[in-house]
Amino acid sequence: MTRSKLKIAGGADEAASGGYVLDEQVGFLMRIATQRHTSIFTANMVEGLTQTQFAALAKLYETGPSSQNQLGRLIYLDAATIKGVVDRLSVRGFVTALSDPTDRRRRAVTLTDEGRRVTEAALKVAAKITAQTLAPLTATEQRTIATLLKKLG
Repeated sequence: MTRSKLKIAGGADEAASGGYVLDEQVGFLMRIATQRHTSIFTANMVEGLTQTQFAALAKLYETGPSSQNQLGRLIYLDAATIKGVVDRLSVRGFVTALSDPTDRRRRAVTLTDEGRRVTEAALKVAAKITAQTLAPLTATEQRTIATLLKKLG
């Protein structure tokens, strides 16, 4: 989708006067970009991993074993969502989640050997997914969008 100009709406007065154009709104444009990226991700990711499953595996690969709650915080998922993600990855044999002997409410999540193998393959594909997602942008634009998105997060 090409945009020659991006006009950010000025607020309620502009919206009331008819100046609000949905196709020019940041949230709408971000949703379109996310849908495009999700489509690319789904078509290319190994083992049918979802974006949240991949994020969990990639973060465990990067940081090593983690409590389930800490893992959720690291990838911006709430406690209920990370529990479901870890449970599904565990059923697939990609992670193990063991109870902490000193605190039964805490679960230590770690990659299995199979999980490490799958994650390494997924990381290689993820780099290609990122490149394909950003392909319409110049190298400078790619760096800029990453910087700006970090500021929004």
